[in-house]
Amino acid sequence: MGEPASARSVPETRAAYPRHVALGTRWGDNDVYGHVNNVVYYAFFDTAVNGCLIAAGVLDIAASPVIGLVVETGCRYFASIAFPDRVTAGIRVAHLGRSSVRYEIGLFRGDDDAAAAQGHFVHVYVDRASRRPVALPEPLRQVLAGMVQARAPERPPPDPR
Repeated sequence: MGEPASARSVPETRAAYPRHVALGTRWGDNDVYGHVNNVVYYAFFDTAVNGCLIAAGVLDIAASPVIGLVVETGCRYFASIAFPDRVTAGIRVAHLGRSSVRYEIGLFRGDDDAAAAQGHFVHVYVDRASRRPVALPEPLRQVLAGMVQARAPERPPPDPR
């Protein structure tokens, strides 16, 4: 049985995210139901966050001595995305710890202001060789600090009357 209408969350808007990354859908992203398959949303999350870190110069996927490993992830879906939709990922950092970061991502279809999906993942940063947790390098911490934004307060669902 699903959640009662009063317990459902309402999608956030683009303004809830300080960074935005343009993404594209591909023909192969659609599943037999005619929309982007749920596993692709997680690829969007990874692509947006890591692309942002690469662009900022704080991640070299082949050589950085400190890398982020995903230890938790989740997603809530509000509307379908399908090829050939344009997608924008809004990114924020909801928690910045000593060695971990909680990223929250909103996926926006076309020019829609409400998120089609909202998700999160937690990176634990580790030494590439030993895979042991390490403190975030200062340049990475500075970039992430610029993405910290508290989650917008949840809006009540619309009145069904």
